[in-house]
Amino acid sequence: MARVTDLFLAPAGSEPMESVDRVEAVADAGLRGDRYCTGEGYYSPYDTCQVTLVARDALAAIERETGIDLTDGQHRRNVVVAGVDVHDLLDHRFRLGEATLVGTRPRPPCAHVEELAAQAGVASALGDGRGGICADVVEGGAVAVGDAVTDLGDRDRTDAIVERLRSEHE
Repeated sequence: MARVTDLFLAPAGSEPMESVDRVEAVADAGLRGDRYCTGEGYYSPYDTCQVTLVARDALAAIERETGIDLTDGQHRRNVVVAGVDVHDLLDHRFRLGEATLVGTRPRPPCAHVEELAAQAGVASALGDGRGGICADVVEGGAVAVGDAVTDLGDRDRTDAIVERLRSEHE
């Protein structure tokens, strides 16, 4: 079963990532208490990545291949998941706990990640599709470590079904 294994927030740009057990996803904003939700991220307002996700398998592969341990949040991603390839969530709606998100685009590493890392090579290690994805919060709700990650399907197909159901009930 796909699930959330770790959650990280940084209250402002360039501040260290803090591990949390639970967070509130806010519709059209991000994760409460995180730099991008409050507009205080390093790339705000140029980068509108509300929530970032990375696969635990990618982080484990990086450690095996390079010796770089990113489990402390040096990857600068909000949500670490297991049991799903995060790239399969692109253009899909998915649930994290009580929240619904939509995968918007890949999140390759940047030079800023390397500047903040305690060890050299983090940005290149997150390359080759291991940097994760960006997602937008469609419906807010609580997200906690251990919560299921449920792929709700293609965004276009899901939107059409929801619209049809709404029109049938009007």
